[in-house]
Amino acid sequence: MRTPEIDVDTNLHEYFVRNRLSVVVEQLGELAPGEAADADFPYQPKLADLYRLHRFIIEFRRTTVLEFGVGWSTLVMADALRKNFYDYNHQVSKLRRANPFELFAVDGSEDFIEVARNRLSKELREHVTFSHSPVHMSEFNGRICTRYDNLPLVNPDFIYVDAPFQYEPFGEVRGWSTHHRDIMPMMSDLLHIEHFLLPGTIIVFDGRTANARFVSSNFQRNWTAFHESEYDQTVMLLDEEPLGGHNEKQLEFYKYGKARLP
Repeated sequence: MRTPEIDVDTNLHEYFVRNRLSVVVEQLGELAPGEAADADFPYQPKLADLYRLHRFIIEFRRTTVLEFGVGWSTLVMADALRKNFYDYNHQVSKLRRANPFELFAVDGSEDFIEVARNRLSKELREHVTFSHSPVHMSEFNGRICTRYDNLPLVNPDFIYVDAPFQYEPFGEVRGWSTHHRDIMPMMSDLLHIEHFLLPGTIIVFDGRTANARFVSSNFQRNWTAFHESEYDQTVMLLDEEPLGGHNEKQLEFYKYGKARLP
């Protein structure tokens, strides 16, 4: 399998309007450069990043998403799962997927979760489960990092990492924490669940290159990865032989997507 890639070669404004996501474009159009997108949620939409997330889920036929850090991404990925539901519900019903077309979003801020929830239409809310969890400084094999206290009980085939915020974790380890402008976020949660993940799983880090390298260097399974410098994203693919018949059928389902994993 090759590491999945998504090119941004379309008119982004037209794309979001055509996909009934014009709220993203409208919000952006109302802002001056650098202005907050929401008084309670100070991040404006990045169309290229959101487009890539939408296409990742659609073109690679993702069924179940785990998101670290809610935002505009929650809306866009929920919409992509909704579209996959309409296109592939019959096929996915034959796979062993306990949470088909569901997005599980975990965040350390209840306020951010509420803002993200309010952006969703009634139909998209059916596809999203929000989880609030504090984040603490921790260690992984003696390496200082952060860890969410609680994770959603789900085995995703697509993981998006855009959290935690560096000033969010509580506590310190031997006097060290990420509460310093020169210290990068360093979440370790994926390392704790790595051996539960299925071959074919895709991970996308939004920025957080140091964190992506930390995770990659501590993974123990066969991951392929590359950094897309133009969009400041690191993409990883769990490139292994099927675990068994159920996983083999799942990988076969992915192969017939618009962007195949040969």
